[in-house]
Amino acid sequence: MRCLCLCCSDAFRRCVSGRSGDGLAQRSAAAERGMLRWMVHLEGGPRRVNHAAVAVGHKVYSFGGYCSGEDYETLRQIDVHVFNTESLRWTKLPPVRTGGREHAREVPYMRYGHTAVLVEEAVLIWGGRNDTEGACNVLYAFDVTQHRWFTPKISGTVPGARDGHSACVLGKAMYIFGGYEQLADCFSNEIHKLDTSSMCWSIVSVRGTPARWRDFHSATIIGTKMFVFGGRADRFGPFHSNNEIYCKKIKIFDTETNCWLNTASAQLLPEGRRSHSAFAYNGELYIFGGYNARLDRHFNDLWKFNPEAFSWKKLEPKGKGPCPRRRQCCCMLGDRIVLFGGTSPCPEQGMGDEFNLMDHSDLYLLDYSPNLKTLCKLAVIQYSLEQSGLPHDIRWELTAMTTNSNISRPIFSSHG
Repeated sequence: MRCLCLCCSDAFRRCVSGRSGDGLAQRSAAAERGMLRWMVHLEGGPRRVNHAAVAVGHKVYSFGGYCSGEDYETLRQIDVHVFNTESLRWTKLPPVRTGGREHAREVPYMRYGHTAVLVEEAVLIWGGRNDTEGACNVLYAFDVTQHRWFTPKISGTVPGARDGHSACVLGKAMYIFGGYEQLADCFSNEIHKLDTSSMCWSIVSVRGTPARWRDFHSATIIGTKMFVFGGRADRFGPFHSNNEIYCKKIKIFDTETNCWLNTASAQLLPEGRRSHSAFAYNGELYIFGGYNARLDRHFNDLWKFNPEAFSWKKLEPKGKGPCPRRRQCCCMLGDRIVLFGGTSPCPEQGMGDEFNLMDHSDLYLLDYSPNLKTLCKLAVIQYSLEQSGLPHDIRWELTAMTTNSNISRPIFSSHG
């Protein structure tokens, strides 16, 4: 008897292999464009909170972060985890050999609340803190080709040490905004600029009404403008009086004119939040997750902001997405988002408790434009279809999509 199983059909094998003689795959993929879908969920990666990550080619480099139960009082090298989006595997890079106290200063200590941006072949790490040294304002660079740390020689007016700031890159310039300054013991709303060609810091003299003092917000470059959303601010200004406010409005800074722009009010707004993720795709701003202490609420919603229409839209991706969380990382690679880590209320403690949290070791892939091959592989997984008739490389990809990593630390509850 001839098998009629979907996986045994020649048409299906051509689809999952990306080879369709009549162009069906190409036409179907075009029809699927714009259909957001959570497509991969893997556990067992690095268990991290308030880490920083960048996309380099087909890999994601994750630097430091916090994990409940780890030692943040003893100075040690920041750890670096690498996720390969082709094999869907995590690896941890070995510690760098420093060869003396002087060279050891070129490697950042373990920290959280820092930022990481990619400039050419180097990842620039700035800010953050740990429990012994406090906050930091040393600029570190990580060579992604040689896996080597160094401290660039800098000049100019260096920003004060802080954490919870944002960093984004436009051309050769890195912009630092906001954060909580350790020495001043207050929120910041200044913009600092690092010219990565000359490695010279400067404080930007701005015009217009600046965004409010805040930390754990997001700042995203679209075109020549920086879009600031969310964060934790205080009702009475730059100093923390435990009267937190969470602004819903977008603030826009024009890097060409150094001016904060006056913006209209959108009718539909996401709730204000801190420690969310933000990224740009096709000229639009997206935010995911975060936390609002006044509402005692963690989020797992996905919103899109259109700068031209100045309007928000809540999106509902297909598939099973992450649980409500904050302090995760999101990196854009082509048409996909890699989201990993963060922290959420412990299930047994109920939702919305500030101090009974569970740190995550999971990873999700959000595909903006799943092609027919991807959709077929998801169907095989969802319906547990027979795989023996599929090409070897497709079976390998299916295994990678369903096999967890194994480098997680045990789960502890976090406090604070």
